[in-house]
Amino acid sequence: MDAARAGLPGAGHDLTEEPDRPYLLERVDDAAIVQLYADGFERLAPREKTLVYHLSLAALAGRDIYYDQRYGPSLDMREVLEETLTHPGGAEQDTLARVRHYTKLFWLNSGPHNNQTARKFLLRCEPEAFAAAVHAAAAAGARFPLQPDETLDGMLARLGPCFFDPEVDATVTSKTPGHGRDILTVSANNLYDGVTVADLEGFQERYPLNSRLVKRDGALLEEVYRVGGRYSRCIEEIVRHLEAALPYAPPPTADALRALARFYRTGETGDREAYDVAWVRDRDATVDTINGFVEVYLDARGMKGAWESLVYYVNHEKTDAIRTLAREAQWFEDHMPWDPRYRKPGVTGVSANAIEVVVEAGDSGPVTPIGINLPNDERIRAQHGSKSVSLTNVMEAYDRSMPEAYWAEFSWTREEAGRAARWSGFASELTTNMHEVIGHASGQADSRMTGSAQAALREYYSTIEEARADLVALYFAPHPKLAELGLVAAEHQAEIACAAYEAYARNALVQLRRIREGTQIEEDHMRNRQLVVRWLMKHTHAVQERWREGRTFYVVVDVHAFHESVSRLLAEVQRIKSQGDMDAARALVEGYGVHFDTALRDEVVARVQRVDLPSYTGFVMPTLEPVHGADGQISNVRITYPLDFTKQMLEYAGRTAR
Repeated sequence: MDAARAGLPGAGHDLTEEPDRPYLLERVDDAAIVQLYADGFERLAPREKTLVYHLSLAALAGRDIYYDQRYGPSLDMREVLEETLTHPGGAEQDTLARVRHYTKLFWLNSGPHNNQTARKFLLRCEPEAFAAAVHAAAAAGARFPLQPDETLDGMLARLGPCFFDPEVDATVTSKTPGHGRDILTVSANNLYDGVTVADLEGFQERYPLNSRLVKRDGALLEEVYRVGGRYSRCIEEIVRHLEAALPYAPPPTADALRALARFYRTGETGDREAYDVAWVRDRDATVDTINGFVEVYLDARGMKGAWESLVYYVNHEKTDAIRTLAREAQWFEDHMPWDPRYRKPGVTGVSANAIEVVVEAGDSGPVTPIGINLPNDERIRAQHGSKSVSLTNVMEAYDRSMPEAYWAEFSWTREEAGRAARWSGFASELTTNMHEVIGHASGQADSRMTGSAQAALREYYSTIEEARADLVALYFAPHPKLAELGLVAAEHQAEIACAAYEAYARNALVQLRRIREGTQIEEDHMRNRQLVVRWLMKHTHAVQERWREGRTFYVVVDVHAFHESVSRLLAEVQRIKSQGDMDAARALVEGYGVHFDTALRDEVVARVQRVDLPSYTGFVMPTLEPVHGADGQISNVRITYPLDFTKQMLEYAGRTAR
């Protein structure tokens, strides 16, 4: 599971290298585009740099998989956009500017649906003007994705509704579409074709995580993601680069890469499990990767894995705190505020690292998490443990690109704003680490429950699980154990915990800026934060809604009541997961996490525009260039920073900007 995605202010770190280097590169509507830096890469050994290089090629080789999973027409749409931009010909300049603007949003969101809201955004020009630009590009030598016997105008007619019609495929994932509407047919993603929830009654999936489910002639078929199956071309390329990395990998890492390559060849669940185990056992790797069909947020059912990849190396200087949590995982488990039946008697193999990301693709980039705990398979977690990573350079880049006026605009008092400015970065890092290491890795199922919590809670599982991990972090934030372990200074802990609580409440309000259309929240991390804060506001006096000069504030008025109420809610959320209580999960998520006041949203949007706060952030990744020796072998790898989002996206697609 990954921690809160993009756009959380205050996830900061002290910058020790090149303080004047640029971070915020440009704004595209309510999105920020930020350069990601990988400090310390130059200090890696040549062998480690070469391993990073090959793993990065494997990461980029699969990016088209996620585009296709997210929306079936996406790859054709992207090709039309990129060919039009790189062959401008005699196209009208205003039209090209509008196409360029839309294309940046398309790249940021890996398709035409907003990463945070799940809603479709449109190309803001007249269809006739766009068609003229496409024809001009064709005359200048552009090649477009025509189907057999299809004309250019036929292609434009086929893809036109995808670009221009707000009612066609309006939501990429819809987990609460309304009474009588099916969550699979209403969702525009490409994980299912012609399949309804009713069709799945009694159907046993052999490949629940890594397949597309289709209905053909009345029968359900699984199109498996593997060599020789769905996405075979991309997967063959991934495997080729994984195998090229093997000579540069230490034995445990090589074992994990071989297991991953085998899984990609067979697609079998057993081989995926073998890879997960090998990856977890590789605890001491300096260079590592996450590559595969991992998170299930894209699927309304919460079953199909979206493809993603990260390549990273350990930042040893920043790893001590997160490893301390991992070493003490059993203590935290023994002191969880839930029923002792749901505490693990023996927490197995929790490892944790602070990392520097080099490349992210698919479901993890350009919009990225700030923390990750894997594998998601509960049985493997219980038997073999898990690995947590905190993306330190991502958090640093967020912090460096945020406007300073944010705190004053959304804090009730000057004291709160000062606390946020002083401690929010530290508190964010601390709670993110606890979310991943002792949150997702904790708890166990009721002995009477058959099957998995994920299968039992279905579309509500991810929200419940993210809420559970957040609540664990909030519960332990003021605990003296953190000071005892040296994770916080005892004299500052109360203020840091207060800053963490205030930031969490404030975020539930400010995150409404991301949902600029519609009346409900679809993204699971956003649902979970809304759920926690709104539950606290209704059932306790810990958080109050207050008003001043036409502005709304969520104010933490009682830190002790906040902590006690978090304890109660956490115990209930763990019970829901442990028992697979679908009715209680539905009541909690739909009662507190889905719907919101649109007038309040409009107020928040106006306020964030005044302080220039983005709704979400996408990253430009570092670029790696191999240096070859006299023998033709890679002798070193040079890292550079493009500072140009358009150039990087076109290079990834094998195109050159004009």
